[in-house]
Amino acid sequence: MKIVAVESSVVSVPFDMGGPHCRFAGKLWDKLEILLVRVETDDGLVGWGEAFGHAAIPATRAALDTIVAPLVIGKNAGDISALTREVLHSTHLLGRNSSFVYAWSGIEIALWDLLGKRAGLPIYQLLGNSSRTTLESYSSLLAYGDATIAARNTRAAADAGFRYVKLHETTREALLHAQSAVAGMDVQIMLDVNCPWDVPDALDKARSMRDDGMYWLEEPVWPPEDARGLARVRECGIPIAAGENVAGLQGFRTLLEAGAIDIAQPSVTKIGGIGEVMRIAALCAAHGVRVIPHSPYFGPGFIATLHIGAALPQSPLIEVLWMDMEANPFAPYVHAVNGMLSVPQGPGLGCDPNEEIMTRYRIGSVHRITTAEAYA
Repeated sequence: MKIVAVESSVVSVPFDMGGPHCRFAGKLWDKLEILLVRVETDDGLVGWGEAFGHAAIPATRAALDTIVAPLVIGKNAGDISALTREVLHSTHLLGRNSSFVYAWSGIEIALWDLLGKRAGLPIYQLLGNSSRTTLESYSSLLAYGDATIAARNTRAAADAGFRYVKLHETTREALLHAQSAVAGMDVQIMLDVNCPWDVPDALDKARSMRDDGMYWLEEPVWPPEDARGLARVRECGIPIAAGENVAGLQGFRTLLEAGAIDIAQPSVTKIGGIGEVMRIAALCAAHGVRVIPHSPYFGPGFIATLHIGAALPQSPLIEVLWMDMEANPFAPYVHAVNGMLSVPQGPGLGCDPNEEIMTRYRIGSVHRITTAEAYA
């Protein structure tokens, strides 16, 4: 069970987001790019993972190919906890919430895929649950900067069977328009503002919206690591969700001890993989805080989130981006039907990518790191 090769590749798929394409970190976001990680062992098994992601792919891939992948070549693929400690310790001087952790996340997910394939069990059963095979999702709309478009897509998501819809807008106007669009439909609205405000402004905004029936307010405070400031906003009475920008278990401990969140949102492709998310979930359970993973992905990171959701003691909502992709190598599991998602039942992640779609939408070359290259 020695790791003999790690490959990275990128697929880029056009999509329709129900509005004008926006910019993400300065880059026009008109194609969904997935950074795929393929790990191969000496007994011929292959595992798939996904590393974060989006506009950060060039940086994450460089970290993966040049530093993180060589660290795991020749190591025991089944000793995931030991490898996690070794790799993250080896790279900790390079950043504890960085492209190196994102790169490791992709490998770690692939190692769980391998572990499940070797055991003949889906990952969620390895994590301790053997009965939950479907999960409810919420529709996560993209950022339009237009309350009318947001309301229109909120109604479209509700008509498609979603009972929960999240806006990526920053105004009360957008929230109220969306609520009006689904009036009488028993649909809950969340608002993700992506850390736009300092604490005084966040307090003003939260106070203005605290009687509007919002299901949760996500990341209202800049910078996102201001746990005490976030706790002050939470005192306004709106449930607060956060965590996609947190560095590992100890980062969540800081949020929990500050009393800053009602809903924890670890992101499997950013936080260090499946094992770290499960450790965070146990910590959150001890603090009485609900876990609803961050998962705006369409590859192995999303599939891994389904297995995490199936294994958690309380079933979480699963985030699904509201977009129409031209194709997806991990269909149908990345698509909700009437707001519900199916958890793959095969061993490991339960689904390997469609090779024809992978080839059709791959951009650039496949980078392969082997034993000889790692130690040359």
